[in-house]
Amino acid sequence: MPWAGDRPFRGQDIERVDVSEPASISTGIAERYATAVFELAREGENVKDVEADLDILEAALDESADFRAMIHSPIYSRAQQAAAVGALAKAMGLSRIMANALALMASKRRLFVLPQLLRELRRLIAEEKGEVTAEITAARALTEEQQNKLAEALKAAVGKDVKIRASVDEGLIGGVIVKVGSKMIDTSIRSKLANLQNAMKEVG
Repeated sequence: MPWAGDRPFRGQDIERVDVSEPASISTGIAERYATAVFELAREGENVKDVEADLDILEAALDESADFRAMIHSPIYSRAQQAAAVGALAKAMGLSRIMANALALMASKRRLFVLPQLLRELRRLIAEEKGEVTAEITAARALTEEQQNKLAEALKAAVGKDVKIRASVDEGLIGGVIVKVGSKMIDTSIRSKLANLQNAMKEVG
C-alpha cells in the first residue's frame, strides 16, 4: 500500500466505484481523493508542496495530449498507467503525497478523475487560505496587469482574496468567461452570438 508521510494512503477508504459510473459519481470520487490528499498535506505541513504540484499537473494536462490520453484511454493497463505516472511524478518533482495518490489512482483505474481532483484540491487549499480561485477563459492571453485588475474587481465583489487561473479559448472571439465557484459570468462574443441565434429561432 502506498504511504504518505507516516500514514498509509488508504485507497479502500476513498472509493469503491466502477469506472463506467456517471459523471456525478466521478466527481464524488475526485472529491474523496482530493480530501484525503489535502488532509495528509495539512497534517504533514506540506500544503505548499501540494499546491505547487497542482500548477505542474495542470500545465501538463493543458500542454500534453499524450498525458491526457494516458489518464483517459482504456487501452492502457493498470501497470502501464502506474509506471507512467511513477516516471512522470519523478520527472516533474512532485511531492511524495501527490506521487502516492497518483500511484493509488492508477492501481484503481481512477486517473480519469485527475482534472476534477486538481480543481477540488485547488478549492480546498484556497478555502484554507481564505481566498477563492477564479477560472478566467479569454479569447487572448491576459497580461499580468489585466489579471491583477480582474483579481481586484473580483475581490471587491466576493469579499475575499482571489487567485486567477487563466486559459485561452480563441473560439470565444472576444470577451471573457469568469467562473468563481458555482457562479459564472459570460461576456464572450460567442455567447452573445449563440443567444442571438436562439432568439432568431424562437422568432422563426
